[in-house]
Amino acid sequence: MDDTETKGRIEETVRRILQESDMDEVTESKIRKQASEHLGLDLSQPYFKAFVKQVVKAFLQEEEQRQKQQQQDEDEEEELGGASKGKEYDDEGDLIICRLSDKRRVTIQDFRGKTLVSIREYYKKDGKELPTSKGISLTEEQWSAFKKNVPAIEKAIKKMESS
Repeated sequence: MDDTETKGRIEETVRRILQESDMDEVTESKIRKQASEHLGLDLSQPYFKAFVKQVVKAFLQEEEQRQKQQQQDEDEEEELGGASKGKEYDDEGDLIICRLSDKRRVTIQDFRGKTLVSIREYYKKDGKELPTSKGISLTEEQWSAFKKNVPAIEKAIKKMESS
């Protein structure tokens, strides 16, 4: 029995049942019984059993892939500091990663073809916020070295505070 219309109806019904079911409670057997009742077909026959199993397996793989993609998207958004929605730029056009205080911020800027992480103070002049010379701009390599050594810096600070 290789009726494509019947297979299409079975697949559609099984997928709908899967979407509406609690995945912790449902079994392949329960899904097959529900689909049998809904379609008026005996899906306990070996041919239909194998087909339902195939549909369930494909659905679960798609669901797992969707969850992985969703997790990956969330992780990427967290890496960007949640700034993927409504990124903020300063008056110079540099991406503001975060504001450390009213006058201090961390920005990413392009300077003479190099990407820099800039941590500096700003002042207001004629309604614009402009960078002062107080601060530091790090190349990508310098930033990576700094980031790698943050735990050692934190450890040294704790040691100094406890002395």
